[in-house]
Order: sequence, then structure tokens, then C-alpha cells
Amino acid sequence: MTAAGTRTTELTAGRKGFLPPIVTGLAFVVLFLDPATLLVRDWWTNPEAGHGLLLAPVAGWLAWKKGWVGEARPSIGFGLLILVGAVLLRTVSELAAELFTMRFSMVAAAVGLVVYHRGVRQALAWWLPFVLLALAIPLPELVTSTIALPLQFRASRMGAALLEWRQVPVRLTGNVIEIPGNRLFVTEACSGLRSLTALLSIGFLMGGLWLNHIWSRTLLIALAIPIAVVINGVRVFLTGFLVYFVDPKMGEGFMHMTEGWLLFLVSLVLIGAAAAVLALIEKKWGATRAA
Repeated sequence: MTAAGTRTTELTAGRKGFLPPIVTGLAFVVLFLDPATLLVRDWWTNPEAGHGLLLAPVAGWLAWKKGWVGEARPSIGFGLLILVGAVLLRTVSELAAELFTMRFSMVAAAVGLVVYHRGVRQALAWWLPFVLLALAIPLPELVTSTIALPLQFRASRMGAALLEWRQVPVRLTGNVIEIPGNRLFVTEACSGLRSLTALLSIGFLMGGLWLNHIWSRTLLIALAIPIAVVINGVRVFLTGFLVYFVDPKMGEGFMHMTEGWLLFLVSLVLIGAAAAVLALIEKKWGATRAA
């Protein structure tokens, strides 16, 4: 074979090698364009889903940073099984008009594509980006309303107890806190569900980046729940305290929003401190085992 013929053969083989990923990518876009568009719109417009604007780019950056696993072996059969399951889930979800499972099928299909082309080892290497993408999907309305109501009551009780501790006359009725001259409503937006969702996502992110053992990662994620609950109770107390002693306007508008952001930063510092302590424990435990 001549040199020209060899180059022609190589070019043809290269084009054939690029063809399957291109076709697969186009099929993925056609199948999941609508749920992806709706998901991005929710990230932008829905305060309960705004954390997705951070998690999705971080997931992409982590996957890029991790890169390809060496000696990857495609798992065609297992990958096809995951892809078929994702497509069926996508179809059934659209028929039932259920957005959460429809969006989750996108993540499942992405896992299936990775397994099909690069194998299970590559999918395991990218476990954290896939988890972050799953966490970026807003929970169903039924789930959020079910979780939010107990959080509202807990925050109301904690805030009222702290106000009583500071000798503020309080009357608590459900999620309504009555103080002299004012009435505070702990609404669903003030239930702490947003901060809980964000802290859980950050717990997964910090655990995946800083910690090495499953027990420490699990403990960090578990610690995110009481931190979010306690900080939200403190927020309710602080709102009532400022309304009672400073100005009723402190419980609404810009000041109320600023107070919430500042306390959320406190919760971020606490979860970061917990991650640092667990990383130190891991290091000392590893040194002890090595010795």
C-alpha cells in the first residue's frame, strides 16, 4: 500500500471513530433538551433550586480536573442497560408529567454513556460530579412541602424558646410567634429548607474533596442537618429579638434577607470547620495505623 493510501485509510478510520460519539451526543441532546431547558430555567427563577447554578459548573470542572482514567475498558452491555433504563424513565416521567424523575433520567443517561464508552472505572472516578448533578435537581413539590412544614414548626419552637430565654414575652401558635406589638410568621421560605439543601450539597462537595473515608464523609453530611436546623432557629430568634428591641422593620425586606445571608455564611464556616476537624482526625488515624 502506498503512503497516500495509508493516510487515506487512517483519515477514514479517524472519521469513523468520531462518528459514534457525535451521533450519541446528538441523540442525547434531542432526547433531553426539554427537561434540561426547564431545569436551567428553574435554577434561574426558583429560589429553592438556585444552588444548581453553582453545582452544575462545579460538577463539570471536577470531571474535567479528574480527567480520563488510564486503561479504560468500555462496558458496552452494562452501559446499554443503564441507557435503556434512563430512556424508559424519561418516557414514563413525561407521560406522568413528573419533572424530578425526568430530570434524574438525564444524570442516569450520562452515567450510562460514560460506562458504555469508558467503563465502570471511569464512572466511579466521576462519582462526585454525578452526585452533585443529582443534588442540583430540585426536589418534587410534594417532598419539599412535606419536609418544610416540620422545619417551620421546629424553627418556630427554637426561636420562641430563645426569645423566652432573653426575657421576651412570647406566645407560640404553630408557626406564628406573637411578641408585644408584633406577630412573626415563620413561612415555608423561612423553614430552612433552602439552607439545608445547600449545606447538604456543600457537605458532599467538601467530603469528596477533603476527606478520604466513607465514615468521615457520612458524618460530615449528617452534621449538615443539625447545623442548618440550629442556624435557622437562631435566625428566627434574631429576627424576633431585633423586631422587639430595635425596630419592627428589621423583620422584613432587605434587613431580613441580609440577616439570612449572614447566618448562612456562619453555617458554611461551621460545616467547613467540621470538615477540617474530620480531615485532621483522618490524618492522625492514618499516621497511627502506619506506626
